[in-house]
Amino acid sequence: MNCQFIVFSIIVSLLIIIPAAYAQVFEEQSKQRSIEVLINSLGEVHVKHVVDGLGFPNQIDLIEGKIVNLTVKDQEGNKIQHSMIGNNDGLIIFPSKEDVIVEYDLLDELTLKDNIWTMDFIYLKSTSFLFPDVDLIFVNEKPVYLGEKKGIMCHGCQMLLEYSLNEPKLYENVKIQDNEYLIEIRTWAKINQFNFDPGLGEISFELKGENAFVTTIIPIDFLSEPYQVFLDGEKILFHNYINNGTHVWLNMRPQNSGDISITGTVITDFGEIEIPAEDKFPVEYVIVSIIIGIVVIGVFFFKRKKVRV
Repeated sequence: MNCQFIVFSIIVSLLIIIPAAYAQVFEEQSKQRSIEVLINSLGEVHVKHVVDGLGFPNQIDLIEGKIVNLTVKDQEGNKIQHSMIGNNDGLIIFPSKEDVIVEYDLLDELTLKDNIWTMDFIYLKSTSFLFPDVDLIFVNEKPVYLGEKKGIMCHGCQMLLEYSLNEPKLYENVKIQDNEYLIEIRTWAKINQFNFDPGLGEISFELKGENAFVTTIIPIDFLSEPYQVFLDGEKILFHNYINNGTHVWLNMRPQNSGDISITGTVITDFGEIEIPAEDKFPVEYVIVSIIIGIVVIGVFFFKRKKVRV
């Protein structure tokens, strides 16, 4: 029997017997270069740990959940001897000069409810997440805009992750003077009776759906800060963390159906506003009156001066 394997088996046996506090020594000595959580469009979760090679056995914690398809290999694809700890809580890796790659799938950790994928995640080491085709996610109900990026880095990661695929988008055109502005609303709820009141600087629509994310994307040269959001006349919580310089993302999650109102400051270019013809006459009348007044005063002083002479 291989001598190294015998030594490794003895170490594993001692580790099982010795209290967990002492076993922590291995975990502190191991160094994970990266931890990656890859999520595909079907909601399947694949995890990959890259661990620095060490000349002695080392321990890593696995992400909590139902683990299947576990593999432990070096960079060349060769299997590395290892031993599981507890109920898939972690594993002890046999000494390796090469970096060790640990991969596995997590089952039932990502769930789909009301068109929202949700994952309650905790792993107190920096972890990167890669997502399918999605540009907006929610971390602890706060929006994170990905844009063209494929994922995020979560440091000391404890979060409630939520996102939606193929979320319906509603587009509404608003015209002010000769300018048109495109308003985008993303949500799985039903949107009816969209309206804009320029006098109040208010966007409004009827929302039918409970506890649904609603994202309204507004051009900032149309409606700017400060914003307020109301549900049936009562202020509700919203987030406007995302601003790309041309548009702002207003995110809310009303608990009930109702009438949504979004207020802000309406931006208009008064230099392009023509004064209606009926409004020009009073201005001209004032100018003519001033000229006549000056002429009358001039004539009066001229006559007075002539009389004195």
